[in-house]
Amino acid sequence: MALIREVRGFTPQIGNNCFLAENCTLVGDIVIGDYCSIWYNTVIRGDVNSIRIGDRVNIQDNSVLHCTYGETTVTIGDNVSAGHNVIIHGAEIASNVLIGMGAILMDKVTVGENSIIAAGSVVLEGTVIEPGSVFGGVPARFIKKVDKSKAREQIMQIASKYTAYTKWYLK
Repeated sequence: MALIREVRGFTPQIGNNCFLAENCTLVGDIVIGDYCSIWYNTVIRGDVNSIRIGDRVNIQDNSVLHCTYGETTVTIGDNVSAGHNVIIHGAEIASNVLIGMGAILMDKVTVGENSIIAAGSVVLEGTVIEPGSVFGGVPARFIKKVDKSKAREQIMQIASKYTAYTKWYLK
């Protein structure tokens, strides 16, 4: 069973039909929407500020979500896939976003909808990523605009696959 811990009077709230891996850790002021999956060894620490996660979001293995006390929160929209080993620290991520494996998003990063963050990217503090953009590299920079309908379709396919995987584990 996942480690779910109250901190400072806040207990994580989990939506309907979510999969929480047995060794993930959820602490403090966290609200997770419906049909989400939090995978193995992932840590979501809402101890110093709030973390809000929309519907049909998958946070894959070994990822970390955290904030800076008194300065930042984490907000994630719907249909977001955060690949294995992702770090999201005090960032705001709109709906329909793909964050590639090993990417790091620092404090006060804003990611617009239908965007893709390439695997291994480091998105520096305060970076604003416009909707429908591909960002990548170290430090991450704008690579190109994507066709909104194609990007949304690809991102939704990944989110849908993880929603299906969740059903396997909930049986």
